Amino acid sequence: MDRQVFQEKYGLTGKSDAIRQVVDKIMQISGTDITVLLQGESGVGKDVTARAIHSVSKRSKNDIVIVNCGAIPEGIIESELFGHEKGAFTGAHEARKGYFEKADGGTIFLDEIGDTPKNVQVKLLRVLESGEFFRVGSSKMYTSDVRVIAATNKDLWELVREGIFREDLYYRLDTVKIKLPPLRDRKEDIIPIFRKFVTEFSSRYDSVFQGFSDDARELLISYRWPGNVRELKNVAEQLVVLEKSQFIDKDKLQKYLKGRQFHGSTDNLPVLSRQPQQSNPFREKEETSADVGLIYKALVDMRSDISDLKKMLANFLYSTMSDKSVKALPAAVDRNIDPNEISVHINEYFDEGNLGIRSEERARVDPTVEINDPDDIESFFTGNRIPSIEEAEKFLIGQALKRFEGNRRKASEALGVSERTLYRKLDQYELQ
Repeated sequence: MDRQVFQEKYGLTGKSDAIRQVVDKIMQISGTDITVLLQGESGVGKDVTARAIHSVSKRSKNDIVIVNCGAIPEGIIESELFGHEKGAFTGAHEARKGYFEKADGGTIFLDEIGDTPKNVQVKLLRVLESGEFFRVGSSKMYTSDVRVIAATNKDLWELVREGIFREDLYYRLDTVKIKLPPLRDRKEDIIPIFRKFVTEFSSRYDSVFQGFSDDARELLISYRWPGNVRELKNVAEQLVVLEKSQFIDKDKLQKYLKGRQFHGSTDNLPVLSRQPQQSNPFREKEETSADVGLIYKALVDMRSDISDLKKMLANFLYSTMSDKSVKALPAAVDRNIDPNEISVHINEYFDEGNLGIRSEERARVDPTVEINDPDDIESFFTGNRIPSIEEAEKFLIGQALKRFEGNRRKASEALGVSERTLYRKLDQYELQ
């Protein structure tokens, strides 16, 4: 089957190199039963990709059973996957097939595989290797002939290193890995995907989409889409329904870009850019007025990001101090500070004994913690500009990982963010 025909048939829209590589790999494995691991951020279309793999496989005449492992409570996930016998536990009034039995002869898609508890991972390894399993409360062995496609938005190898995920199961799943790119890494696909969704929703809701302006198009492409294709689809549906028969300009579009999808996120602010063009005083005045509103919104979002960053910094600093060394922070004092001399004021802040750390006491707090080393702080803040929020986040995350020898769970606790957020930040900043 031709690649373009395949993409149109199974909803893998796009002409970018990244999506073409995904499609080529799917077509390579289409005639096999090999286990596939899909890796990518939330919302990139892992379920769509899994359905495409199943549809071109030899098992396409049978069902694909989709299981979200992260949505099933730990206490019942074994029963859901492998079934149970009557009386196996309270409420088991009759025998019940599990997902693996229901998928016999077809494909089972295990989404968020990294969230499965370890006792279930053992049983998953067995059924992957031999097709054999036991229902809960039964000593009878059952078999199931299934093709397994797993998916995760986490780094499974990091979970193996932390002891959360079994190494043998990781190797069994990682036979063929397909990495699905985030939408921000294939900007040339944003408009085609958006048009596809708009066409679908216009037909469904009997509406007419009048199109959008050049500045709305630019914003649509420059926005970083933290929710990926899922968020783009949601925005397209909202525009079709709520802005029915309206021409979409930048201001209308901006209302539907949520801006903050994750706590502490700074990677989703719209990017302001303008191509060089001939001077036009009337147009410049018009564009300046529109840009002021956009910049104002970005600054409001940035204020929240700075608040999150301050909390992250405070959590990390306090996590490296003993209880005796922690003192109440002094009240804020109005002062004029030259941004180019910020490192001087930071050193003064430490020298004055703030945070309970005098210069002669720093080495005794914890000599392994580099953030307490004034030389590192000096080098980080020295220069003709203040570090960006992203640079500060990257710096703090790096320090936390060094402090806890790469343990991401402890680092996320010290930074005051969830492990999911930390994993996303590591991927964003390409930190290992």
